[in-house]
This record gives sequence, C-alpha cells and structure tokens, in this order.
Amino acid sequence: MSKFTRSIPSHKRKIANDPEKGQRLLERHPRYLGNPQHKKNPGNFGLTPPAAPRCQKTLCDIVGIFSRELAQDLLCAGLRKGLFSEQSRDGWPCNIWAQLDNRLVLEARLDSAQGTYHGFPI
Repeated sequence: MSKFTRSIPSHKRKIANDPEKGQRLLERHPRYLGNPQHKKNPGNFGLTPPAAPRCQKTLCDIVGIFSRELAQDLLCAGLRKGLFSEQSRDGWPCNIWAQLDNRLVLEARLDSAQGTYHGFPI
C-alpha cells in the first residue's frame, strides 16, 4: 500500500446527503475570501502576498482561476449541486467542492464561523 493511500476513509470527505441544505446555506451568504498561499498573483484577489510563500501549495492560477468573483461563483455552484461535507462547524460545511469544465476538482475549506472560505485545486 502506498504511503499516500488512506486505509480508513476520512469523515471530512463525506458528502452530506441533504440537497436542500445547499440552498439554505446560499441564503446565509457564504463568502470566498481566499488565501494568498494558493495564488500566484494574490493581488488579483485583493490579498496581500504572503511573507513566507510555500512553494508546495497548489495554485488556483494553474487551473485558470484568476479572480475572487470566479472563485465565489464556484463556491456557490458547489452548494447548489450539494457538493459539501457532512462535517460542519457552526452550521457551515467544513468543505465545499466544485468541478471545472475540464473535470478538475476544487476544494474550499471553511476559515471561520462566519462562513468564509479559501480554496484550491485538488
């Protein structure tokens, strides 16, 4: 077995089985804020470049996401399609997933109890 293969599935990756919840969550106005560690040009997202960039982070730029508006649209699309985790914190799903037209998958992670997220390609 590869050292990267999980022997036990992560409960963090379990998709919630409540399609109507996505619409209720959209009414609460989740927001994509972003994280400069996942941006080649963080200024495009209104973010300050990190003081100590970490080169191993996956970049949104490599999959064609260059604006906060597009990232916000993808976050909302994931909720509309019911692609969010069963695991939640203060009523917000810990993860929301979206798929680009080219079949690449993106993951947004909850940053705060106010429904703010950052995301990256997986």
